[in-house]
Amino acid sequence: MSIESLKDRIPDFARDVRLNLSALVNDDALGEEAKYGLLLACAIATRNADVAQAFDREAASRLSPAARDAARAAAAIMAMNNVYYRFTHLASNKAYRTMPAKLRMSVIGSPGVAKVDFELWCLAVSAINGCGACVDAHEKVLAAAGVTSETIQFAARCAAIVQSVAVALEAARLPVAVA
Repeated sequence: MSIESLKDRIPDFARDVRLNLSALVNDDALGEEAKYGLLLACAIATRNADVAQAFDREAASRLSPAARDAARAAAAIMAMNNVYYRFTHLASNKAYRTMPAKLRMSVIGSPGVAKVDFELWCLAVSAINGCGACVDAHEKVLAAAGVTSETIQFAARCAAIVQSVAVALEAARLPVAVA
């Protein structure tokens, strides 16, 4: 399945989602590797197989195998980190924040793609997963690297749109109410 066929499956009640997805795919704010790695990481983070497969298929022709693996790694490592760091942030016992995480996450230091791209992907996945601590940490790294607020906002917008595609497809599967 391609992104185009995915767009065709978005129901009319989610027309705005379909239009936003079209605009996102046509947006040239990022280079191709940064953009399609971002889209793939976000698609995987939605946990919707149709969305993940469509974006992976699109990424296959636009990303090197190393970049595809890095996008997958961003989604996977943030799935772990977002749960852990959201816990430390939300727990009323602040002692958890001072304890070593004891989580292996070497891919963050050596992702196989430009560090800024990987950080952007991690930020977007963290937004989908709802981890404010990780969003804040990745935003600070990106800002310190000179990434513009507009680029960071683009990543957040990408996360929002890709997540909304997954939700629209799930909502379309609900049974029709009988009056």
